Amino acid sequence: MPKPANADINFRAQNQLGELYAALDSGTGREVQRMLASLSPPSIAQLLESSPPRIRQVLWKLIDREVEGEVLQELPDEVQSQILSTMDTEEMVAVMEGLDADDVADILQQLPDRVMAEVLSAMSERDRQRVESVLSYDEETAGGLMDTEIVSVRPNLHLDVVLRYLRRHEQLPESTDNIFVVNRKDRFIGLLPLTKLLTTDPSVTVREIMVTDIEPIPADMPDDEVARLFAKYDWITAPVVDDKRHLLGRITIDDVVDVIREDADHSLMSLAGLDEEEDTFATVRRTAPRRAIWLGINLLTALLASWVINLFQGTIDKVVALAVLMPIVASMGGVAGSQTLTVVIRGMALGQVGRSNLRWLLSRELGSGALNAMLWSAVMGAIAALWFGDPRIAWIIIAAMVINLITAALAGAILPVALRAMRIDPALAGGVALTTVTDVVGFMSFLGLATIFFA
Repeated sequence: MPKPANADINFRAQNQLGELYAALDSGTGREVQRMLASLSPPSIAQLLESSPPRIRQVLWKLIDREVEGEVLQELPDEVQSQILSTMDTEEMVAVMEGLDADDVADILQQLPDRVMAEVLSAMSERDRQRVESVLSYDEETAGGLMDTEIVSVRPNLHLDVVLRYLRRHEQLPESTDNIFVVNRKDRFIGLLPLTKLLTTDPSVTVREIMVTDIEPIPADMPDDEVARLFAKYDWITAPVVDDKRHLLGRITIDDVVDVIREDADHSLMSLAGLDEEEDTFATVRRTAPRRAIWLGINLLTALLASWVINLFQGTIDKVVALAVLMPIVASMGGVAGSQTLTVVIRGMALGQVGRSNLRWLLSRELGSGALNAMLWSAVMGAIAALWFGDPRIAWIIIAAMVINLITAALAGAILPVALRAMRIDPALAGGVALTTVTDVVGFMSFLGLATIFFA
């Protein structure tokens, strides 16, 4: 069976990393420099990201100055910050020269305000204006994503004039698939696809063939909504406008891919209470405090569950079987709730869940939870009856599992919506909140029913 392409890429990257480490250990800096020069900026960035901090600093000094900026823009924020912290203002300006305004803005946002101001003041007037126009918007909006380097034309021009105009450029912006059409007040009115420009009679005007059914992206649109639009319509680029439809810039597919990747990283890392920018090779000093916070929160929730158990210590002492079966109730509730929680958070991230369909989704999850509760509580009740030879224990665990599984489905559906309404990230806090609910309800229902039956 052939290996997947990404497996081959990862294998090559690990081989390259091993060769670099071997060259560094032997003290042959020139050999390392030669090896780095043979790699593309994204490959170099991957090697830097895959190296411990001390080796990163050595490798960075051996990178060709002409590609430093391209490498830097490919790195995660935390690694960028580490490298930027070793530079002075002049070095930063030199590294960012030639990068798109949105990429420069992303890098500058890793710097303290004082250092950012120094770097901006050291830039040329034109570059500074372009970068400041991006920095004026929140980085998680369309305005924060956009590149201000655009090509625009008027609708009354003939295509041969447009072609002559384009030939005057040394090169077109990367990922250019459309020319933006604006009126005399620079308001966006349509797109001129390059394919139409190249295949239509040059005597035709732009107005005759331009596409006008494309809605531009408002500068204040959240970046996750921008990503959904790109995925829905298969865009390569899209125009960004202000509230009066003045053309401000464009968003390209490479920026959208970064947003999608960051959102995926955020969801994955948040499940463990970690930052999506967590550096795999960060030092103990940086890693331990970040993880300590959520471990502390988890400890508090565990103490709450233990307190509930302690309330029924007398019942547990009477019937030892309860201590054996108790974790099953909480565990089943936790898994059932996590399934619902994941589905709802995913739906919210994709823009599929709202007030209009939340009631239907809630009823679906309750129905599914009830059916699974009846099935698996019956199975567990039969096992408990055979295991301990006491029908009372069987009925107790059946009732407790039904209560907890239905509660888990309800909590898994409601918690993400409630947390978002309170401006708390559901991906970050949802798991902890759900575990608390299912543990407390599971133990309370199981031990409470046992206290009644065995009183």
